[in-house]
Amino acid sequence: MNKNGFTIRLERKEEYREVEELVRESFWNVYMPGCSEHYVIHVLRNDPAFVKELDFVMEQGGRLIGQNMFMRTVIESDDGREIPVLTMGPICIANDLKRQGYGKKLLDYSLEQAEAMGFGAVLFEGNILFYGNSGFRYSSEFGIRYHDLPEGADQSFFLCRELKEGYLKGITGVYQTPKGYYVDAAEVEEFDKDFPSKEKLKLPGQIF
Repeated sequence: MNKNGFTIRLERKEEYREVEELVRESFWNVYMPGCSEHYVIHVLRNDPAFVKELDFVMEQGGRLIGQNMFMRTVIESDDGREIPVLTMGPICIANDLKRQGYGKKLLDYSLEQAEAMGFGAVLFEGNILFYGNSGFRYSSEFGIRYHDLPEGADQSFFLCRELKEGYLKGITGVYQTPKGYYVDAAEVEEFDKDFPSKEKLKLPGQIF
């Protein structure tokens, strides 16, 4: 996709490090002091659940300004079936271009491509105030529960969008995060040593 001065295309192997640097800058000190997302994406590219056909970057003037990726996972249905779905992320836009509409353009294009490939639904953790603009709803509206949460716990962070209308109709069950997202803190620390030093700060609003 080439539109309005930017291109959305598949990530290339030779730019993996540049993408990891972009992700690191975008997530640094956002959810915790430092971040792990740059290592997460490094690990997920080699995971069997990784969808290489949905591994996108956004480029403008020869500069990478955004990225998004998808992983296969399942809903463990209450009737015993495993329902194939996608999860998404990390997704990011360069810090100096945030809140200018680039993120929504990247997101909407990514979802269109996932739909074209025949996937039925995307579930992931995000803010409804942003992702609701691209058709996401609370997963609880579909009867899908987030794994490992006690009954009655707030799961307003857990969102869903059907890519095929009615794909989740009549299905209730528990969503499973792909294991590849769970990385070891010591491995993150070791991986981060190869990047320029940055100060880790404990800031208001962090969740870890």
